[in-house]
Amino acid sequence: MIKDRTFVLMLILLSGSALADNFVGQASVIDGDTLEIHGTRIRLWGVDAPESSQLCRGDDSSQYRCGAEAANDLDAFIARRPVNCVPLSLDPYGRTVATCSVGGADLGEWLVRNGLALDWPQYSKGRYDDAQRDAERAGRGIWKGSYVEPWLYRACIRASGKPSACSDDANAHP
Repeated sequence: MIKDRTFVLMLILLSGSALADNFVGQASVIDGDTLEIHGTRIRLWGVDAPESSQLCRGDDSSQYRCGAEAANDLDAFIARRPVNCVPLSLDPYGRTVATCSVGGADLGEWLVRNGLALDWPQYSKGRYDDAQRDAERAGRGIWKGSYVEPWLYRACIRASGKPSACSDDANAHP
């Protein structure tokens, strides 16, 4: 209960300041869907990228670090250019949830279109669905082989699974 009160208090305190202003600046890529700008962690809205320790299978069925690939490719795309993030809310971990862009390109859409993250319709309401279908048709990123959805991978790890075992699953796609 206290944790919930702390979260609500944090939301109230931040709603008038941190969430009112955009974050603009050079971003550090924490993982495929998390950035840091001026010391603030920012979770990209509406997408879910593979976790840093997550493995996927390529078109040759060999495993590769798809989570690390998502983070590295995002970092290369940003290329030290200024990132503009529009805060929307806070997540349960205290991170700012925001839509972010660089050079006018929505980073969430770019990640999904390149097969480096999935549209997360629970939050996005399908905003990135077209980009995801495009990536799937073209066989880009995780769509070139098989993967476990990042939210299922995290659930497996929380249940004391090991990254290699949680990355391969009977529910792997495709």
